Amino acid sequence: MEISKAEYSSAAAAASQSHASQELMGSEILVKSLQAEGVKQLWGYPGGAVLYIYDALYKQDSIQHVLVRHEQAAVHAADGFARATGEVGVALVTSGPGLTNAVTGIATAYTDSIPLVVISGQTSTAYIGTDAFQECDTVGITRPIVKHNFLVKDVRELADTMKKAFHIARTGRPGPVVVDIPKDVSFKKALYAGYPDKVEMRSYNPVRKGHAGQIRKALQLLLAAKRPYIYTGGGVLLGNACNELRTLVDMLGYPVTHTLLGLGAYPASDRKFLGMLGMHGTIEANNAMQNCDVLLAVGARFDDRVIGNPKHFMSVERKIIHIDIDPSSISKRVKVDVPIVGDVKEVLTELISMIREASARPDAAALGQWWETIEGWRSRDCLQYSRGDGSVIKPQYVVETLWNMTRDADAYITSDVGQHQMWAAQYYRFDEPRRWINSGGLGTMGVGLPYAMGIKLAKPESEVFCITGEGSIQMNIQELATCRQYNTPVKVVSLNNRYLGMVRQWQEIEYSGRYSSSYMDSLPNFVKLAEAYGHVGMLIERPEDVEPALREARKLKDRTVFMDFRTDPTENVFPMVQAGRGITEMLLGADDL
Repeated sequence: MEISKAEYSSAAAAASQSHASQELMGSEILVKSLQAEGVKQLWGYPGGAVLYIYDALYKQDSIQHVLVRHEQAAVHAADGFARATGEVGVALVTSGPGLTNAVTGIATAYTDSIPLVVISGQTSTAYIGTDAFQECDTVGITRPIVKHNFLVKDVRELADTMKKAFHIARTGRPGPVVVDIPKDVSFKKALYAGYPDKVEMRSYNPVRKGHAGQIRKALQLLLAAKRPYIYTGGGVLLGNACNELRTLVDMLGYPVTHTLLGLGAYPASDRKFLGMLGMHGTIEANNAMQNCDVLLAVGARFDDRVIGNPKHFMSVERKIIHIDIDPSSISKRVKVDVPIVGDVKEVLTELISMIREASARPDAAALGQWWETIEGWRSRDCLQYSRGDGSVIKPQYVVETLWNMTRDADAYITSDVGQHQMWAAQYYRFDEPRRWINSGGLGTMGVGLPYAMGIKLAKPESEVFCITGEGSIQMNIQELATCRQYNTPVKVVSLNNRYLGMVRQWQEIEYSGRYSSSYMDSLPNFVKLAEAYGHVGMLIERPEDVEPALREARKLKDRTVFMDFRTDPTENVFPMVQAGRGITEMLLGADDL
């Protein structure tokens, strides 16, 4: 089996250890396994079933353990770390409620294909199945939301299992792997002769190289296209194929769009980028998607938020090429003409070399007309918004101001889920990959602050901003204590409209303005709350104070700053495609309601 670069380095680390067998406890073998994998940070929360593991962590100094305040945040922080670095994130939780608290974080990572290894404690093997204290069926509970899970019943299998877990997490379509370790397995001793340097798994062998014949078919379609379009998702970032994508787009001169998780794969500042597509995508991105004659989809899923109603989408004749490492993602919602299963980086590399060798070139006249049509759509400037009378802060303005201030800085933007997330995606124009970190498929509120923490620990010299809302931030606000303890000075940009904004928007449009349980009529004083956690709090209520507040927050490099921006509670996210509609059936503003 082919071994990845990361695995070569872990094998080298293992080889450098003494190969003389020594008797070690399971917990010590686990720590040595993590060290061999190059793990430098892990996030967790102790409990009875994992105390031997915590004791082993106490006796070493190469792995930093970060004590979160809730297990959900441990997995989210490891997830944010993995998204920003491309490495495998690691979390450690105890049995029972520790594991069930982690489930939301695991499901978030699974939906977005993020490589994680989550280590959970379990009651001793003799007690499994007896309804023991803090026992739950970890394997059963997590089965639908992991790439794979293991229950380690024999300490002698622990090192091999960890090797398999990391291998499965990072290869093929990445994803979370849970390793469930009973307490007695972490206590018992076994001979340890070093970490395995290779993996043998007959049943797991992901395809990397795309079929040359299929790539050739794709090439012919692409070069013959009159109205071509390139549509990419998070798979391009996960596969580290952004350079290849940029080369391909620039060679062909074709328009390109990204999903929410794909932002940054191609520079937003380039005219060939048409903006994000989908439910809150731009006119030009959505219209090009509907009206193209050849569509190249790379590392994307054609999900409901992207293409709207599949019947409407398929009502137009077009040829679809779909490149994805996961065969189950191809033709799942939309029938494709040229399926290519393989690693996106390798497939794009081969496609680029075929284009260079080919004598045919794109039809310049047809492409010119296609660009004229696109520029006509773009001229409508669908992201333009009213500044109002200047008495209230518009949320778009906050994001736009932040982007203008940090566009040339080494900055990471995390977000929660809701209106603020969409405004961040629309108005912060990402030119680089892995700079936009948020929950896509599962739509998990509360991820923003733990993501920011995980990134700041991995990238201490970078600026990390968490764009959130007053609803989302309260789901994991206790992690402000973790930021204080581990000196991860992040900047929280809270767009506080006193509503659960996205719920309120849907209620306004679809439910005749019946705002059922979407108004927050009891909110904490966020400034005092931030100060209570030992941080800096700011209240910003006037548009003219937005820029000075952000400037001041950036100056406080070694402090976590919570900025409570009181924004317009009536503002909605536009453009918008309602549920069940086609992607070109867009609401462009309040006048369309």
